[in-house]
Amino acid sequence: MICKKFILLLLSILLCINMPACASDKPNTDNIHHSSQQDPEDQNPGENQNPGENQNPGENQNPEEKTEPGVFNLEKGTVMLNSGYEMPVLGIGCYLLSNSQAENSVYWALRDGYRLIDTARIYGNEEGVGKGIKKAIDEGIVKREDIFVTTKMWTSDFGNGDAAIEASLKRLNLDYIDLMILHHSQPSNDVQAYQAMERAVKKGTLKSIGLSNYYEPDDFDRVVTATTIRPSILQNETHPYHQSTVMKNHIAQYYTVLESWFPLGGRGNTQTLFNDTTISSIAKAHNKTSAQIILRWHLQAGNIAIPGSSNESHIKENSEIFDFELTAEEMQQLTSIDKKQRFADY
Repeated sequence: MICKKFILLLLSILLCINMPACASDKPNTDNIHHSSQQDPEDQNPGENQNPGENQNPGENQNPEEKTEPGVFNLEKGTVMLNSGYEMPVLGIGCYLLSNSQAENSVYWALRDGYRLIDTARIYGNEEGVGKGIKKAIDEGIVKREDIFVTTKMWTSDFGNGDAAIEASLKRLNLDYIDLMILHHSQPSNDVQAYQAMERAVKKGTLKSIGLSNYYEPDDFDRVVTATTIRPSILQNETHPYHQSTVMKNHIAQYYTVLESWFPLGGRGNTQTLFNDTTISSIAKAHNKTSAQIILRWHLQAGNIAIPGSSNESHIKENSEIFDFELTAEEMQQLTSIDKKQRFADY
């Protein structure tokens, strides 16, 4: 009996030795190619593309994070452009500022939370803007990638747009400009200038491009049909007395966003708007200033606003518009005061 048990035990041992599963509880992984260690040819097409390159607006985002171009996100204070880049909806304008004033205003604005800066070659203060940006970056207030810088090409430079772009980059002391705009309609050569901006987009020295002071749909379409990249922005005089309704409705088909210069009416005209009874009564109801009510109206109406100022306290005041909301009735009241009245003649 003992002998028989011994023989059975021996056979069991021999059988187990020949079965790989008995040798180890772990699988042999020496020859397994892990999917997390992909070869370049195994990656999805376009996986290494730069954001926005040959993509639809917002295509570089995760599906659950996708934002439709032209829709304002007032919690973040940004809007997605048709170029695929996010743009802040409130900024500091630098019209009529000297270089030293522009440097101070830009620095104060960045310190107070602004991330959009608007200047132009014809303003003569791009150097000052660049110094204000550098100061804020050097002090650790912001990083370059946090700032959205806009400048404009002047009409006399349209004939040599490539050189104009390089000159603005040099004056601003920047490697790239977030948005460049043609400052005025000039049918003789604005398409040529716009095509120079398109070349700069391909080079990466411009991220987005747009137009300013195009007040007729046919004039806007003239540039659109002759070029490849649709304007991300149309910057026109816009305020409660001139709400730019026709152009705003027209450019929506291109997902172009309206940006307001003179959002408060411009120097010499601000008090006209501030003292408007509709605006001032809404300001009193919210314990805000008329300027804050107008700027909040812009954002809720879907207009980017760039109020200019060299006054430190006014710059801060203009930024404090994200802690309240206008009601639908108040928005309708402000819409109703549109007079289609421009304050500027250019």
